[in-house]
Amino acid sequence: MTSRGTESYLTMEFKFLKYQVLEGVATISLNRPEVYNALNDAITYELQDAFKVVAKDELVRVVILTGEGKAFCSGQDLKDSSQQGKRSFLDSLHKRYNPIISAMRNLPKPIICRLNGVAAGAGCSLALASDLIVAAEEATLIEVFINIGLVPDSGSSYFLPRLVGMAKAFELCSMGNKIKANEALALGLVNKVVPMAELDSAVKSYTDYYAIAPTKAIGLIKKMLNKSSTSTLDEMLEYEAYSQEIAGATVDHKEGVQAFIEKRKPTFVGK
Repeated sequence: MTSRGTESYLTMEFKFLKYQVLEGVATISLNRPEVYNALNDAITYELQDAFKVVAKDELVRVVILTGEGKAFCSGQDLKDSSQQGKRSFLDSLHKRYNPIISAMRNLPKPIICRLNGVAAGAGCSLALASDLIVAAEEATLIEVFINIGLVPDSGSSYFLPRLVGMAKAFELCSMGNKIKANEALALGLVNKVVPMAELDSAVKSYTDYYAIAPTKAIGLIKKMLNKSSTSTLDEMLEYEAYSQEIAGATVDHKEGVQAFIEKRKPTFVGK
């Protein structure tokens, strides 16, 4: 991995990812199009590295996660793993996949999934771990694990019931149904569906907003919503008060109030 950059433009070079930061937006693209961006060992470790980089880079205000070519991500590279002999699924998840999902959910910046094609298995989990999903009409989501006698992993069993309810989650996981983009929208799995030709502009409408939004507050909102799924009302009332104390001390809060008083649009710096 190598890097080069200036104050306003940064790229990092990986073997199986494309990584670029421009005007506050980091774009991470899975780059194994010849195998529909299937996940081998190397790309999972590169994803871990990429999310460590965006977490530390103060220039990054929002992240796009997408795939090169026709697919978003077809999941684990079964051909690659079969050539490595008997492997521990437990070790693979602990070392390769779970750190990616944890990094995504703990990142105090919004992640927008640009769903340009199929998201299967762990690829589906990557999409669901994002904060927003903008999908092309041709895109599909599929919990394909059952088709090879496995169970969902990489967070799918956590995300799906919370998004679609227990009964639908069981159906999707146990039957491996292919969910087309418009059905995914109706189920609440994705935020927006557009023709492929409009995908980039639809994603840009979100990044344009988040790149100049109060990033610190958005990071706190993300942490609050993560916590709310396992907390009581009283616990969340207390955590809201704690988070509001932090937000109230930010530069962006002071700017927001001043802009309101002066009847102008605020200029948020993400701090």
